[in-house]
Amino acid sequence: MNTVTRIVCLGLMLTATTTALGQEWASKMFETTSHDFGAVARGAKTEFHFAFKNLYKEDVHVAAVRSSCGCTTPSVTEATLKTHEASAVVAKFNTTSFSGTKAATITVVFDRPYYAEVRLQVSGYIRTDLIVKPSEVAFGEVVEGTGKEVALTVTRRGSLDWQIEDVRSQCEDLAVRLGEPKRTSNAVQYPLVVRMKESMPVGELRERLTLVTNEPTGSKLQLAVSGRVRPILTVNPFAWNLGSLQPESSTEKRLMVRGDEPFELKKVICEDERFSFEVPSGSKKIHFVKAKFAAGEEPGKIAQQVQIVSSLPGDRATQLLVTGEVKASEDESGEGS
Repeated sequence: MNTVTRIVCLGLMLTATTTALGQEWASKMFETTSHDFGAVARGAKTEFHFAFKNLYKEDVHVAAVRSSCGCTTPSVTEATLKTHEASAVVAKFNTTSFSGTKAATITVVFDRPYYAEVRLQVSGYIRTDLIVKPSEVAFGEVVEGTGKEVALTVTRRGSLDWQIEDVRSQCEDLAVRLGEPKRTSNAVQYPLVVRMKESMPVGELRERLTLVTNEPTGSKLQLAVSGRVRPILTVNPFAWNLGSLQPESSTEKRLMVRGDEPFELKKVICEDERFSFEVPSGSKKIHFVKAKFAAGEEPGKIAQQVQIVSSLPGDRATQLLVTGEVKASEDESGEGS
């Protein structure tokens, strides 16, 4: 190998190493970069959220997402993220148009703060002999503490000896009731009722049920579970930024507290004595609370959790986060000397 060839090879090696290292900042944002859907029924709604979070001071921007296979359609929930904001690349398995064993590579292209590509891997087995109706366990929007049930059927064609032996979930707030199978000349059909318990916490629900069957291979079938639990009591705004305040100054905010049914406001809990609240009386669905912050002479950051307690069952409460800063006086900062 001559000198020129050695220099060219060395240059290529250094470029490849630099490029590989340059991708690490992007891949570090992802919780996971691969997912196996397992066995899923034909036509079942099947998707996975590859969650990622901006760990950096600069804004992060997703320029594009693309898939190596038409069996998977990718999208991004939020393309631009500021510091600590979160998003997800949603990989949707196209179970209606494809069947059999499928796999795809999703390429996520970032152009800010630097160019980088992250590759996500998905795979699964789409079975045409299995049909689930409806296509997923979709609870929709559910009010906190109420619970809900969804009924569906699982049909296996071509095997009268087929059985569902167990239904498993990693979520303790879901319960499943499996009914007796109905057998016809060429199919077995199981009724299934999935119940969201009253204890399900507030927020988005994205879970999976695993159906264990008596088949020697491919014996586990995945069912998607989705929904959103809405709080029975809310405060608007849920966050109050005081900004930068001068010593001995004050500021006020009008808070709207809303419930699904008439309620009374029992108390407002705040450990910081600089806060005061005018709590209205009576029972109604909407209350307006006057909040006031009176800064003293002491400078410093403010990060205070305010709890508003109602008369709704279980003394339901809602939270308000207050942030800000009391600036140092000119004498203390030395600016007045």
